[in-house]
Parts: sequence; structure tokens; C-alpha cells
Amino acid sequence: MIGSEIAKRYAKALFEIAKEEGAVESIYGELERFASALKSNKNLMEFFANPVFDQGDKKAVMESVISKVQITGITANFLKLLVDKRRIDILLDVENCFRGYRDALLNKVRVKVKTAFPLPADLAGKIQERLEEMTKKKIEMAVEEDASLLGGIVVGVGDTLYDGSIKTQLMSIRELIREEM
Repeated sequence: MIGSEIAKRYAKALFEIAKEEGAVESIYGELERFASALKSNKNLMEFFANPVFDQGDKKAVMESVISKVQITGITANFLKLLVDKRRIDILLDVENCFRGYRDALLNKVRVKVKTAFPLPADLAGKIQERLEEMTKKKIEMAVEEDASLLGGIVVGVGDTLYDGSIKTQLMSIRELIREEM
């Protein structure tokens, strides 16, 4: 909990600077690129999180990664600050919080859709339109296949889950039958 509160403060500070500079999208893109590089390289993530390694070594590696991932200006300085303050281990949380602030600014919501079978593009478009009507926000939709659903659809909007899967309906029927016995 404490780590996430610290991440929120760092993300909020970076977001405010990005807003002042009119660079919310570009800074988020750079932050996302760097976080992605960390996620894809477990050794690099462990190196930055490990307190045994010297801060000078961490700064040198940070400089190298920043140049390879093509991160500039404010984002590069922010990442160096995280290393200096020994907070680089919260970067993924910072990225997540920053994304939340960005989405709120852009009136956007992320939606996760699970279906048992591939979702045709026209149906995905209709679902997205309907969700935009419901939420009054722009929808960024991620579609995932999950054969265990058997059929139907499960939609997650923020903390709300709309479950219209056959699997859930069958489980409900099973519970009703058990109650009747």
C-alpha cells in the first residue's frame, strides 16, 4: 500500500509537469517504452531493484538503457531521479498511475472483453459503440479469447464486471439445483 501511494505521488508530479509542457502523450509513450523494456528483461529489473548494486553502476546502466530506448528530456530526468532516490522499483506502478491520470484527462476508459471464440470486427465495433454510450467515455478495448467461458461474453469496465458467459450461467443453474435438494 505504501509503495503504491509513493508511486501515485511520483506519477502525479510527472503528470503535472507533462501537462504544463503539453507533452502528456509523448511522456507517457516514453514511460511506457521504458517500462516495457524493464518488463521484457527480468535481469535488468532485478538489477535496478537490488540494493546491493552501487548507485553509480545503476546510473550508468540507466543512461545506456535511456539512449537505446530513445527517451529524452523530462522522462529521462524523471527516470534518473527514480534511480537517485532508490525508487526505480516502483516504476511499473508509476506508469500505471500515470496512465490513469492520462485516461482521466482524455476522458478515456480501458475495457477488457473476454469471449469464448474470436470476436468479428463488426461485432467488436458494436460492443465498443455501446460501451461508449454507457460510459460516456472513449473506450480503449482489449479483446481476449478464453475457451473456458464456453460461450457468451465477459466485459470488465474499470472495477465493474459484466459476466454474460455460459459458464457462469451454468454455475448459477447448478447452485439453484443444489438449493432445491
